[in-house]
Amino acid sequence: MDWLVGADWDRILVPTTPLLEIVLRGSLVYLALFGLLRLVLKREAGGLGVADLLVVVLLADAAQNALVDDYTSIPDGLLLVATLVFWCHALNWLGYRFPGAERVLRPDPLPLVRDGRLLRRNLRRELLTENELMSQLRLQGVDRLAEVKQACMEADGRISVVVAGPTPALPERRAG
Repeated sequence: MDWLVGADWDRILVPTTPLLEIVLRGSLVYLALFGLLRLVLKREAGGLGVADLLVVVLLADAAQNALVDDYTSIPDGLLLVATLVFWCHALNWLGYRFPGAERVLRPDPLPLVRDGRLLRRNLRRELLTENELMSQLRLQGVDRLAEVKQACMEADGRISVVVAGPTPALPERRAG
């Protein structure tokens, strides 16, 4: 019967790691990984933003540790999860509130094609081959490079495409 009710409640509910250490560790790891992902893995992020991807991975790990006793208390794990959520929200808030921070946190779109011509220097910068780009264009219904007015790699790693073609006529205004 001891296995059923013999839980070590102090070990489960009382933090064993200094709370400031948990916040500091969580902050440093989050910010370091955010910087690395932002600089290196933009293309691999796909539909998720770098911050979103990072939060999902780190939250899963932090919550798992609290669940299976790598931390010796639940508050340790919950504080780490709260720290990670704080940094995700704080960076999003900074990017929204301050244009200078937004440029660092969410880079401008990188042109890859302009007026049907590849911008090879930018492709090299993202380590994107012509075949990979053409695959992305085909997924958006574009068969030939000549059809593309502009294609850009967005901050989240997706490629947006503006197709060349006639500009739709605006409806005429009638004098009232």
